[in-house]
Amino acid sequence: MTVEYTIISIGALAMNRLWGESHPVRTSHATSTLVSDGKRQILVDPSLPATALGARYYERTGQKLEHVTDVFCTSLRPVHRRSIEALAHARWWCNEAELEHYSDHLNTLRETADRLKSEDLDLVEQDLKIVQRFKPAPDKFSEQVSLYPLLGPTPGSAGLLLTPPTATIIIAGDAALTREHVLRGQVWEGCADTEAALGSLSDLLELADVIIPGHDNVMFQSQRMM
Repeated sequence: MTVEYTIISIGALAMNRLWGESHPVRTSHATSTLVSDGKRQILVDPSLPATALGARYYERTGQKLEHVTDVFCTSLRPVHRRSIEALAHARWWCNEAELEHYSDHLNTLRETADRLKSEDLDLVEQDLKIVQRFKPAPDKFSEQVSLYPLLGPTPGSAGLLLTPPTATIIIAGDAALTREHVLRGQVWEGCADTEAALGSLSDLLELADVIIPGHDNVMFQSQRMM
């Protein structure tokens, strides 16, 4: 049996500077992808609100969210895990470096609680409880599904590398923001480390036959030549 992927929901940017937008004009959400490898059903970046995600998942797979066995987040930015709590039955994964960085960030906020309003402190505490449920992702989920670090967009951002017999596929998260960003060789303006992000983009362009961007539809190698 070979690994397969299904785009559950195509993402969008709140503001796309390549389109001349200078302020948010829509709700941002990340592309959500299901990776199927035998009994393992890995949902990448559950970004839509839970009700909408459940509906899209059923439309695209004929299954309910209870079918998901694992969740992988390419980063711990809230937009990439908006409906994570609707998947409490599944195992939650992200890159270890991302987990460490985001946990340290939240703990620092909590330690400086005197600077926060009570409602802001409550949000930090709630977010910390969610993040503490994540586990460091293994180097390999299966023979054809591997962790693929793509640092730069966030300090520990990472994608998944799928290696079926006929193609090399990378679910890239924010390392490949949209198709247009990839074609122009540009990265997200909010990157934690722009130089590292450019390096990650170069790496995945060299390796991947198929790229699933963080906020756009799937793109194929031939599209990069157009």
